[in-house]
Amino acid sequence: MASEGSIFKWCTCKTPAGKRLGAQCPDLRRADGNWHPQHGRWAYQLELPKTLLGKRRQLKREPAATDNSKNAARDERDHARDLLRLASGDPALLDEIATLLKGVRPGQPLPDRNAIARRLRAGVPAAISITVGEYLTQWIGERQIDEKTKINYAGHIRNYFLPNLGDIALDKLSRAHIQAMFAAIVKRNTEITAARQHTDPMIRASVRGKKTVAATSMHRIRATLRTALNDAMRKDRLIEHNPAAHVELPAAEKPVARVWTAPRVKAWQETGHIPSSVMVWTPAQAGEFLDYVEVRDPELYPVFALILRRGPRRGEAIGITCDQLDHRTERTATITCQIALHAGSELVYKPVKTQAGDRTFGLDTETCADLQAYWVRRSAQKLAAGPAWPKTIRMRIPSPDGTVQHANVDLFFRRPDGRAWNPDLVSERWDRYVRDSGLPPVGIHDGRHAAATFAKAAGADLKEIQELLGHANVATTGDIYTSILQETERERAEQTARLIPRQRRAA
Repeated sequence: MASEGSIFKWCTCKTPAGKRLGAQCPDLRRADGNWHPQHGRWAYQLELPKTLLGKRRQLKREPAATDNSKNAARDERDHARDLLRLASGDPALLDEIATLLKGVRPGQPLPDRNAIARRLRAGVPAAISITVGEYLTQWIGERQIDEKTKINYAGHIRNYFLPNLGDIALDKLSRAHIQAMFAAIVKRNTEITAARQHTDPMIRASVRGKKTVAATSMHRIRATLRTALNDAMRKDRLIEHNPAAHVELPAAEKPVARVWTAPRVKAWQETGHIPSSVMVWTPAQAGEFLDYVEVRDPELYPVFALILRRGPRRGEAIGITCDQLDHRTERTATITCQIALHAGSELVYKPVKTQAGDRTFGLDTETCADLQAYWVRRSAQKLAAGPAWPKTIRMRIPSPDGTVQHANVDLFFRRPDGRAWNPDLVSERWDRYVRDSGLPPVGIHDGRHAAATFAKAAGADLKEIQELLGHANVATTGDIYTSILQETERERAEQTARLIPRQRRAA
């Protein structure tokens, strides 16, 4: 353990030969032996533990406090002793902390005791400052979360945090640093937009394939950083507060869903303009799409019909098992799991995201007839293939702890050779048929929106639509579908008004 240490004065006076006197200057004390109040500066000396190789070392410093006083020197000496006590006699930790103390530059304050204590509890070397990049890399490697979420987090770390914040010491990260990162993202957005509109084709080509970062994405990026820093604060105790908690961003405006009314379809045909990123077909347009697909792709037609009529997500639809789809007696479908992609290629079978997503809904007569026709077709394919047709499909089930588990799943919807459908392939087929049919563009996920719209037009209330779609609360349903349903209601009002005959009188 270190010695008690000593408090003394020193000065910069020199001998006639130019040698600095330091603590040996005779003017430091008065004739009575007491320290001279107007001469010299207070300092302290502390004998540090020897190095692991047995070499002696001392800590000799002036206090970093603005008031160079005897009390300030005593306080900093005691602070240094408190830091050494954190090692609890452990020779390796004593060496780390002594090295840390020796490395503090003159005029700089000693490290905060609580901060060093947090680092030691977290297993971080006391003498080495962990950077934001180092912490985030370690954090994403150890965090046990859903694989898709982990991929999104890793993308944020790789594309935004490491380039902009990676070299900053974690305990020095501030709100200003994070705000500057988002300012850089906005600046890059402006540069990409300007380059896209430039008259020089070379400049336009320089940003081909480059995407701007939308306000919604910025909020997700901030949420990732906030989650990581919350762990650094609450679990690892490496920081005292979360600087990402109060970062201000522009409001993320949700896209307003629109119905493909006749005027909008006409404008789209003439100009290619799409009014919103979320567009929904009318019932007649949805029927035209199903008519087109039914004769061209009988394998996926029942999947698309189920999405447009009952609103499951694509992964939920192709993830339904035979025992979850009763199209003969009860006429119900149960959603518990979904097929998703891991690392962009491997199919995995995993539970739906929320408890509300685990649901059962009824099936109409027409959908049941489509499913029965598909089942007959599938049975014929299975018979023709013989043993080559797999009775069940062995699929990976992702686990939060990283362990690999598998299950044999009897999926209802199969490819002609009996394999499971790839979600991306299902989306590609949908997009191709929309394009080839000449219908205005609607994505496969927006087919789910169409199902909600049709249910409302048929008399369902928001609570019923919430349960059909598996939303966690009715507010989410209202936020997403209010604009669509308002348009439906306006159209119903127009139809109602047209039922009342009028004879207009001349003014």
